[in-house]
Amino acid sequence: MQQESAPTRSLPLAGATNFRDLGGYIGHGGRPVKWRRIFRSDHLASLTAEDQAVLANLGVARAIDFRGKAESAAFAYALPGIAYHPLTIEPTVVQRALELQRTGRQLTAQDAVVLMQDTYRGFVHDNAPRFAELFRLLLASDAPTVFHCTAGKDRTGFAAALILLALGVPRDVVMQDYLLTNTLYRRPEGMGSHAPEEVLAVLWRVQEEFLDAALHMVDNDFGGVQAYLVEVLGVDAAAQKELAGRYLQGDAAG
Repeated sequence: MQQESAPTRSLPLAGATNFRDLGGYIGHGGRPVKWRRIFRSDHLASLTAEDQAVLANLGVARAIDFRGKAESAAFAYALPGIAYHPLTIEPTVVQRALELQRTGRQLTAQDAVVLMQDTYRGFVHDNAPRFAELFRLLLASDAPTVFHCTAGKDRTGFAAALILLALGVPRDVVMQDYLLTNTLYRRPEGMGSHAPEEVLAVLWRVQEEFLDAALHMVDNDFGGVQAYLVEVLGVDAAAQKELAGRYLQGDAAG
């Protein structure tokens, strides 16, 4: 039997560098995540007409935007045929970095790592309602959906991890998907040039320690991802079964 080649995970667009598919990873019962249903990306405000045609061909019907109010106002977009769902998570790292600099501290790479870890811990508690709403949207319809923030790496990275973990994808594979940002994402010219390059290299990339900070908090404060999904995000056993039915290939008996 001839092996079909899998669809490409990363979709090269002119106006976004980190647009990719969550499909193909093996979840519950050995069933792969369906391709071309759930996409993650950096922001969509710079998409060209050709990029928009790619999204239309993929059937993308919803965009979920995790950016803060100032971010989304500065780079607003409206894509024809795509419903827009803002789930606002204000960025805290830049604010905290500026506060540290005002005290006269020269930021180091290690400071930046600590700031990023604190940001990810904030996702777990402070921003749980937005991630709960993400799951409500995914459960309401399996129309192809893209979710994103500005760089598509932190708020988006944690969201992608939650989705894949809820679908039964092993944690080490989830981490591999998370780290793909470092291969794909291209930092915009002239962003954050006031900070040392060693600091920018931390803030504009991802590290295992960032996602681990959030997942360790999930484990320590809630007893694991399963309990966090049920108790905090409202994704109970029935919802998880529904999610698997919508987004995993084959059926549970297969």
